[in-house]
Amino acid sequence: MGKIHINGVVNAVKKVRGGVKVSHHKNTANLEVVRMPIPEQVILPMQQHIGAPCMPTVNVGDTVKVGQVIGDTDKFVSAPIHASVSGTVKAIGNIKLANGTMVQGVTIESDGEMTPYEGIEAPTVNNKDDFIKAVRASGLVGLGGAGFPTHVKLNVPADKNIDTLVINAAECEPYITVDYRECIDNSWDIYSGIKTVQEFLNIPNAVIAVEDNKPEAFKVLTQMIENDKDSAKTIKVMQLESRYPQGAEKMMVQSATGRQVPPGKLPADVGCIVINVASIAFIARYLKTGKPLVSRSLTVDGMAIAEPKNIRVPIGTSISDVVEFCGGFKADPVKIIAGGPMMGMAITDLDHPLAKSNNALLCFSKDDAKIFRETDCIRCGKCAAACPMSLAPTKIVRDTKAKDADALLKDGVMVCMECGSCAYSCPAKKPLVQHMRLAKQVIREAGTNK
Repeated sequence: MGKIHINGVVNAVKKVRGGVKVSHHKNTANLEVVRMPIPEQVILPMQQHIGAPCMPTVNVGDTVKVGQVIGDTDKFVSAPIHASVSGTVKAIGNIKLANGTMVQGVTIESDGEMTPYEGIEAPTVNNKDDFIKAVRASGLVGLGGAGFPTHVKLNVPADKNIDTLVINAAECEPYITVDYRECIDNSWDIYSGIKTVQEFLNIPNAVIAVEDNKPEAFKVLTQMIENDKDSAKTIKVMQLESRYPQGAEKMMVQSATGRQVPPGKLPADVGCIVINVASIAFIARYLKTGKPLVSRSLTVDGMAIAEPKNIRVPIGTSISDVVEFCGGFKADPVKIIAGGPMMGMAITDLDHPLAKSNNALLCFSKDDAKIFRETDCIRCGKCAAACPMSLAPTKIVRDTKAKDADALLKDGVMVCMECGSCAYSCPAKKPLVQHMRLAKQVIREAGTNK
């Protein structure tokens, strides 16, 4: 799709540095989200967010209902975890996540009834403190994939002057289309969530930022806002160039406002809060119903999947159940990724449960997941040109091999967001993202050993 021009849509304030043009493969864009059948069991990891893990608040043998808290902690950077099905707690013990981390998990055997917890009710929200408490109680973490507890992001220190709320609807990763569907199917929830956050956090301006390859989203969102003339003065729909990683927070802030977030700083330091479009819509629904985050939408696609779909699944559903609902495999999967192909996590076990932050499941056959032979670096500089953070990956690789932590700090590797633009651009097919991760580990180990 080419660039579009729609009344009420404004162009990005500033074009961001670097990034890459990727094939979109938005095969499921026209497929509405469908709800999959209730799984026989779910496994709910106590670590589904950045920050402190939760501790189980139930015991084996307990009967639980949908929306009941089954894990929580008093740590600030965390979010409670709720039962996504009704049934019986069958096990509590260590489970392995896709990244190899061992955490506690609660296994619930479904009774097939999806009985809601009696304590679910719309929260009473009269001020900012009530609002922040309600968002925490909802269990919401960033639904775009980052998994950062949303109540922490919204609880901005008093010395930060926030003047712009940026709604991230870029969805720049290939294949994933659930945020696009959110814009098309739930625009009123998006609008309501924006107005609520603006009210309680006293934010005068809001921008809904969408890449220019999503014309129907622009049409729906602009019509929604133009129906309210007062809102049209404070909420804008912005057209971003379709370029990966346009959806990264720091890139998004620069595109939407022209402001640059300094290394080691957050969007709040330059007057912005960035929230994923599905997250803002969820906030609106939670405030109306009190139903916490117990399910999420995700795209299931890839040449190995028989029936690509956008589906709504209870959190904790196994990947094998999701694949079965999508018709199984039509070809042997040689690579399965939780998330997008650029930043997602490759998995090896179909029994892994889906977490709050999983926005896609991609299954590729051997024809799509080719392993390229690594060759010698030719010093072409394409990796540096593609880096949105202005890093020099080849120097970082050399300093990593030398285990020179001081040099790596000067290289600025800790600001790398591991977007993969460098590796995507490299004609020598160097595994540069892995080198970035190793570099960070060198720095951490050096600090530990001091």
